Amino acid sequence: MYYVFYGSLAVLIPGLIFSIWAQFKVNSTFKKYSKLDATSRWTANEMSQMLLERNGCNSVAVRRIGGNLTDNYNPSTDVLSLSDSVYDSSSISALGVAAHECGHAVQKHSNSTLLKLRSFLVPVTNVGSRLAVPIAILGVILELMIGGTENNFGTLIITIGICLYSLSTIFALVTLPVEIDASKRALSMLKDTAVLDDAELKRARSVLISAALTYVASLVVSALYLLRFILILNRFRNRD
Repeated sequence: MYYVFYGSLAVLIPGLIFSIWAQFKVNSTFKKYSKLDATSRWTANEMSQMLLERNGCNSVAVRRIGGNLTDNYNPSTDVLSLSDSVYDSSSISALGVAAHECGHAVQKHSNSTLLKLRSFLVPVTNVGSRLAVPIAILGVILELMIGGTENNFGTLIITIGICLYSLSTIFALVTLPVEIDASKRALSMLKDTAVLDDAELKRARSVLISAALTYVASLVVSALYLLRFILILNRFRNRD
C-alpha cells in the first residue's frame, strides 16, 4: 500500500523540477531586461492606454496593483492591472508584459472563443479543484474500509474525484494557447506602433517566451498529478 501513496510520487518529480526551472527562467529574464529602457521611452501605463485605444478597447481601465509580476487582465471587470515593477517603467520587460496584458484585452473585445472558454471554465475549475482531493481521499478511505473484489463503491468515489481534478488539467490546456496568442498580439502591436525597435522586440520576445514556459509547466504538473491519481485508482482496482 505504500506504493499507492509514495511510489506514485515519482511521476511528479520531472514536472516539479521543470516548474521550478520555468519560474526561475521568467524571473531572471524579466530582471535582465528590466534594466534596459526602450528607446521610445514609453512607460508601460502610457503605452497600455495607447494600445487599448488603437484597438478599440476604450472601456478597459488600467490600474496599478501591488507586487512583482502580478500583472493581469480581468475580462469580467474589464480591468487591466499593472504591477508596481511595471506600471511606471519604460523597460523592455515592462513594456512586453504590459503589451501581453493588452493582448488579453484585445482578445476579449474581439470575442476570442478560447478566452470565452477559459472564462467559462474558471468558476467550474475552482469548484472542481476544491472538491477533487477531499472526494478522492474519501474514496480511498472507503476502499480501505469496505473495498474488495465485490465492492467498488470506493473506487467509484475516487473516479469522481479524478474527474473533478481533470477540470484543472483541461483549464491548463485551454490557458496555454490563450497566453501564446496574447503574446503574439503583444509583439505585433509593439512592432506596428514602433514602441520597440527590432533588437528590443527580440528581447521582449524572450521575456514573453519565458513567461509562457510557466504555463507549459502548469499544464505538465497538472497532467502528472492527474496521472498519479489514475495510478492510485488502478492500484485499488487491481487489488485482490
